[in-house]
Amino acid sequence: MDGSSPRVWPYAANNSPLPLPNGPVLFTPSAVVDLVYEGSEDWAEELSGDALVNYLTGFSANGKPIEELLTLLEAPRLNERRPVLLQGELANPYRLQEMGIGVLPILPVRLEGLCRTWADGLDPRDTYPGVHHVTIARTKGWWEQTHLGMVTTLQLRLIRDWLENGVRSTWKAVKLAEGCVRFEHDSSLEPPRPNDVQWDGTEEHVSAPIPPPSGPSISQSELIVMVHTRQGCYNNRGRLVRCVHVQQRAFHDTLFRRGSSFRWNQILTTR
Repeated sequence: MDGSSPRVWPYAANNSPLPLPNGPVLFTPSAVVDLVYEGSEDWAEELSGDALVNYLTGFSANGKPIEELLTLLEAPRLNERRPVLLQGELANPYRLQEMGIGVLPILPVRLEGLCRTWADGLDPRDTYPGVHHVTIARTKGWWEQTHLGMVTTLQLRLIRDWLENGVRSTWKAVKLAEGCVRFEHDSSLEPPRPNDVQWDGTEEHVSAPIPPPSGPSISQSELIVMVHTRQGCYNNRGRLVRCVHVQQRAFHDTLFRRGSSFRWNQILTTR
């Protein structure tokens, strides 16, 4: 198995959560291995249970299927793992190595009707001004790429504990009751432009048509999403600040002010 070391992965805390993988990878403590999808294109519209595991077996590296790679690494197999959104710096290999996450498949997915936005809280770790974590909010008609991790129960607990940084109940693992998350195989997919987002003074929506899908959706009953539950997400005079339009440093320097927030249950419906 070959691949670049997580420790030499390009990383700048000021720009967290960038840079992130451009395609599917298998993260290990010693290497970041590029994966390709070589499975069938005849997939069900929505995946859960065995159908989800069967779809994931289509990923491979250097001719070795992902299940074989996991076995070689003495890591839990796919049927022992659960899908969780890695919507922020938790898809950054440098960060994962720092956390000691272990072996983790990381796969590109597309959000539909949902966006990544900045949590209205500041984690003082790393360098000044710290890290603004990423949470999820609704936006009608929106789409963008992010990442999915296939985690074990222990890895999910590690993710939650790392996000909370000792402050209990600030992050919650939920299941979505709106929007859609699907596998994405078009690495060139661009999100809507800022002027595609319309606002009527109360609600935002995207006026541009959503691109056709390149992969199946993941059942909401399977998918785990970590959301920030203390302040929710940042409120920019009634509008969201989407991560793809405003990166962390620019957000902190030009927009962020304490005390301006949407509550998390205002911006997202969960089960």
